[in-house]
Amino acid sequence: MLDNFWFNVQYGINHVLDPNGYDHVLFLMVLAVPYIFRDWKRVLLLVSMFTLGHTLSLVLAAYGVVSVNGKLVEFLIPLTILITAIYNVFTAGKKDKNTKVGLLFFTTLFFGLVHGLGFAREFKMFAGQSENKVELLIEFALGIEIAQIIIVFVVLFLGFLCQTIFRFSRRDWVMVLSSVVIGLVIPMIIESELLN
Repeated sequence: MLDNFWFNVQYGINHVLDPNGYDHVLFLMVLAVPYIFRDWKRVLLLVSMFTLGHTLSLVLAAYGVVSVNGKLVEFLIPLTILITAIYNVFTAGKKDKNTKVGLLFFTTLFFGLVHGLGFAREFKMFAGQSENKVELLIEFALGIEIAQIIIVFVVLFLGFLCQTIFRFSRRDWVMVLSSVVIGLVIPMIIESELLN
């Protein structure tokens, strides 16, 4: 029983930290980069909204409620990362981070839904004929949340180092990391099967 639990949690962790599917990590990087450790509650809430969206789409797919075009989803995932990174570039250094919280949470939830659909096919095979899909989903979501918190912590820690030791301004740190991510996702969008 406990073996199964840990296996499913690890599966969630590995899904996020998979070097071949680093789109998840890129999204979390651009989601967390505008924040500092003091904002940890808001970042945790954002990450949880993303997990919720991700899990909702897996529930819908696991029970056959939705079926989506894989090529479209593979195109939309890097697009969500690009939109978030560009948003960061245009709002870096601005003080109105608190005013758009509702929109940010809603957008993160929606992007979580999109990212979850990208994994739905593999998850359906993993869940297979499992009697208890809900339990499996909860354990998997827990693994995703653990991995996401690790990534977000690393991003916040790197931000702390760059801003205190290397004297980067917060604005420059957001601009640099978001620009690097933009450079990584544009080829993903161009090479997606939908456009080829």
